[in-house]
Amino acid sequence: MPQTILIVDDEPIALKTLGDILRLEGYTIATASNGQLAVGYVRNHYVDMMIVDLRMPGIGGLEVVHIVNEISPETEIILLTAFGTTESAVEALRLRIHDYLLKPASPAQILASVRMGLSRREAKLRSLEGYATDVPPDERVATIKLKDGTVIDLSRRLIKYEEEETPLTPAEGRLLRIFIENVGRVFSHRELVLLVQGYETAQHEAPEILRPLVSRLRQKIQNVPSLEGAIVSVRGTGYLFVYKTEGI
Repeated sequence: MPQTILIVDDEPIALKTLGDILRLEGYTIATASNGQLAVGYVRNHYVDMMIVDLRMPGIGGLEVVHIVNEISPETEIILLTAFGTTESAVEALRLRIHDYLLKPASPAQILASVRMGLSRREAKLRSLEGYATDVPPDERVATIKLKDGTVIDLSRRLIKYEEEETPLTPAEGRLLRIFIENVGRVFSHRELVLLVQGYETAQHEAPEILRPLVSRLRQKIQNVPSLEGAIVSVRGTGYLFVYKTEGI
């Protein structure tokens, strides 16, 4: 399946030119002419990589990066700018973007950066499949049926309750799998950031990184009786998961 790249730039010529270059390489391309449209797109679509202009009216590039890091932390991001400064470069790197390129970047530069970023993303996702839990890889569950008829399909990242299907993002799916395979175990914020996002973080930063993800997952399961209240906050420590299941 072709990887999806979202290009965000307020210049129509830049959108078309860059889109044409990447389509010729076989990528699926989406475009957004401002930061607000880009954020809305990422909230509703799966995006492997974003190429974002730094300076745009309204929501600027750095703010887009900050929001997307919360919505879809597995999306790789390349920041493009014609107005590079040391301050913007430092801030971009602090937000863990993949690359920071100055305009006009050549097609060869952009393609090389895209390939490297997507390769890094695939390697990171593959490594997360083998995260350390108490459950051996060959014993991990793929589907769980709860007593109220709810089906959690971890392979497809879906929660099915009655006639409704709720899709999960890759990060939400990884978090739910970790919880399900370790019912009753207390995870620290730092542990969960490492297991779900794939990087180490400072103790004081971890709760802020994790909180939006946990909040979104709670919202998605709150209308499922068997899962209501399943994610429990452990004050000053992290989270644990509690519920009763009936295997299928």
